[in-house]
Amino acid sequence: MASGEFRLRVRYRKDGRLRWLSHLETCRALERAVRRSRLPYAVTRGFSPHMKLAFGPALPVGTAGSAELLDLLLVSYVPAAEAVVRLRAASAEGLAIEETRYVEAGLPSLAASLTIAVYDVRVEGVVADRMKQALDRVRRDGRLTIEHKGKHKVYDLARSLPKEPRVEGIEDGVAIEVAVRMGPEGSLRPEALVEAALASTDADGAVMSVSRTDLLEEAEGAWRRP
Repeated sequence: MASGEFRLRVRYRKDGRLRWLSHLETCRALERAVRRSRLPYAVTRGFSPHMKLAFGPALPVGTAGSAELLDLLLVSYVPAAEAVVRLRAASAEGLAIEETRYVEAGLPSLAASLTIAVYDVRVEGVVADRMKQALDRVRRDGRLTIEHKGKHKVYDLARSLPKEPRVEGIEDGVAIEVAVRMGPEGSLRPEALVEAALASTDADGAVMSVSRTDLLEEAEGAWRRP
């Protein structure tokens, strides 16, 4: 980071039709919003300069997110309250800016610091007790093999699930809070866990929606927002 640059952390929401954007399309849409906001963003040096912008982990296509993160470098200070107003006015519907604040320049990148993702999975056609029993059964097995695009990957559930999923009964089904550990090797998709649990029962349950509700870092044995 160059001297005199200010690191603005932006928390945003991705939902509605825009949850179907790819990660690259999302990045481009947010870049356009920054340009329209006329914030004094920093650019890289070299033959093809580009905006100094760093994103948190990609959302799977179709998954909504209510606490997504990006870091934007500015070349001059703009009060965070003004920055959030300007970004909100410039952002597309479905990419709502929730909060902006400045963070220390020397902090690790989002990619390096974020280790826990929390999801809300909505399932219809199953009651809470049966869903919890099915999840407990899968977790007791210790490992879960997932097939994706013709390839098989084995997840160590003791590592992938640092916390027991929480199941709550709602109208027509259940809401499940699933915390998943992230890493360079990738992370378990929460709907894959839930679908494996449903397959072990005779219930006709089906995953209806998945939303990422938080991105967290670990510090001194506790989880916190970065």
